[in-house]
Amino acid sequence: METPSFGEKSETLVYKKRLGAYIIVSRNNGAEIVLVQAPNGAYFLPGGEIEQGETKEVAIHREMIEELGVEVVIGEYLGQADEYFHSRHRKTDYYNPGYFFVADSWKQICEPLEKTNTLRWVSVDESIDLLKRGSHKWAVKKWKANQKNAINSL
Repeated sequence: METPSFGEKSETLVYKKRLGAYIIVSRNNGAEIVLVQAPNGAYFLPGGEIEQGETKEVAIHREMIEELGVEVVIGEYLGQADEYFHSRHRKTDYYNPGYFFVADSWKQICEPLEKTNTLRWVSVDESIDLLKRGSHKWAVKKWKANQKNAINSL
């Protein structure tokens, strides 16, 4: 299956590769998911850059403590979706392969370590409208479809 790709790839730009791992954290039986609002107002799924020497899963666990103050049990792997974008904040063009997961469960263990973001619980449909990156929207839509299929097969 071909990896979905979002954003426009320009042949004239040099992209910095930035691997990311992201996770859907839900509550109320999947009716709501949490989004992270960056200081610039943009919404993202929780997660972020996979640092040197980290696995996707290790990155998720670290990011969850930093952004949400939660410990997660990583469940379903939704897949990879790529994104091309320009960061005005970092004045850099990025190629961002994202790896998307679903949290089977989570528990609050501390306050978020990062104080610059705002956390917002929203309905699944509202999250699709709010999310900035196409790859993040893709992951939520795929998760929503998988949930629907699971209910229909009961």
